[in-house]
Amino acid sequence: MEDESIFRALADPSRRRLLDLLFERDGRTLTELESELPMTRFGVMKHLRVLQEAGLITTRKVGRERLHYLNPVPIQLISDRWISKYSAARASLLADLKTTLEGGNGMTTASKPRLVYQIIIKAPQERVWEAITKSEFTSRYYYGCTLKTDLTVGSPFTYNMPNGSPIVEGEVVASEPPNRLVHTYHSLWPPMNEDAPTRVTWELESMPGGVTKVTVVHEDFQGQTATYQGLQGGGWTWILSNMKTLLETGEPMPQGY
Repeated sequence: MEDESIFRALADPSRRRLLDLLFERDGRTLTELESELPMTRFGVMKHLRVLQEAGLITTRKVGRERLHYLNPVPIQLISDRWISKYSAARASLLADLKTTLEGGNGMTTASKPRLVYQIIIKAPQERVWEAITKSEFTSRYYYGCTLKTDLTVGSPFTYNMPNGSPIVEGEVVASEPPNRLVHTYHSLWPPMNEDAPTRVTWELESMPGGVTKVTVVHEDFQGQTATYQGLQGGGWTWILSNMKTLLETGEPMPQGY
C-alpha cells in the first residue's frame, strides 16, 4: 500500500513539478510553491497533501511560516527493493529517480541549510527509541557503528567504528524518552572534520496500528559544507531506511546499495 501511494503521487505532472521545485531549493513556503504553478492556492494545497501522505515531503513550522522539504526516504526504500530484485540490471531508471529526488540544495528561506527526513516504521515507539539509542541496534544499521552515551543532558554522544575509533562526536542537548532526542553532531571523517558542529533532532510519534513516525531534523550547517553535502547525498537516507528495514524484518539491508 505504501508503494502504491508513492507511485500514485509521482504519476501527476503537477506533483512532480512540486518535487522538482523542492529539489531546486528545499524549505519553501506554500506561497512560493503556488507562484510557480498555474493553479489556485487550494489546488497546490491538495497536491502537497497527496505528496505528504505518500511521505515524499515533510513540513516544519519556522516562525509564522510552514516550510516544505523533500523527503527522499520512501524513494530510497523503493529503489532498494527493486535494485535487490533486479540486481543484474542495477535498475538505472530508479537510481536516476532516487538521485534526482535526493539532490536538492536544502536551503530554507533564510538561506540556512537544513535536512528534514520522515519515515513510518512498523514497530512500537519504545522499540524505535531503543534502536536509536542502543549500540546493539546502531551497530547493525549505522554503518557498523556503536553508540556510546548515557543520554543525560551534557553527556557525550559518540558513534564509534568497529575498531573502536570515534567517527562522530557530540553531546546530548535534550533527552525525553521515548519522544525526543537532541544532540550535537561533528563528523571526524575528513574533510567533514573541518566543519563546525551541527545539531540533530529526533522526534518520535506513536500512531494507530503499532507504528511509529520518526522525524529527523539536521540543522545549524554553516552553508553547504562537506558535512551537509555528504549527509544530503544519501547518508541519512541510508541510515533511516536501514533502521526501518532492521526493525520490520529483523535484518538490515544488504550492503552496496
